[in-house]
Amino acid sequence: MNIIEKLKEMNIELPKPAAPLAAYVPVVVSDGAAYVSGQLPVKDGKVVYSGIFGNNISVEDGQKAAELCAINILAALSGALGGDLGRVGRLIKISGFCAASPDFKDHPKVINGASEFFKKVMGDNGAHARAALGVSSLPLGAAVEIEAIFKIN
Repeated sequence: MNIIEKLKEMNIELPKPAAPLAAYVPVVVSDGAAYVSGQLPVKDGKVVYSGIFGNNISVEDGQKAAELCAINILAALSGALGGDLGRVGRLIKISGFCAASPDFKDHPKVINGASEFFKKVMGDNGAHARAALGVSSLPLGAAVEIEAIFKIN
C-alpha cells in the first residue's frame, strides 16, 4: 500500500504546504534525497500546540503535536514532488525539537508521536534514525518542530 492510500485509509488529508516563515525553502531535493525543513504543529494556518514541556504542555499533547508535524512534513514533501509521494523510497532520519524546561527529560516520548505515525503510514520504510532534542523556544511559540530526510526514487 502506498503513502496516499494509507493516508486515505487513516482518514488523513494532507493540508496545503505551509509557506516558509523566513529565508529558506520548505524542501530541497538533491542526489536522490529530500531534505524537509522543520515543520511546526500548524493546522489551518495556526499553531495548534504551543508551550513549554515541563511547564504547561503534556507529553500526550506533545505526541499529537509531533504527529501533526509529521503530517505537515508529508504535505511539504508532496508539494515538492508535484503530488507524487510514490517516489518516496524510505524515511532516513527525523530530528525533533521540543520547547522544554531544563528539567524535562521525556523528549523521546514526545517525538514518538511522529515516529509512530511514519511507521503506520510507510510500514518498514518509515523506520528511521532520529534525534530528539530540547530547546528553550521554537518559532511562533510552537511546542514541537520536526525536520526530515527521505530517500527519493
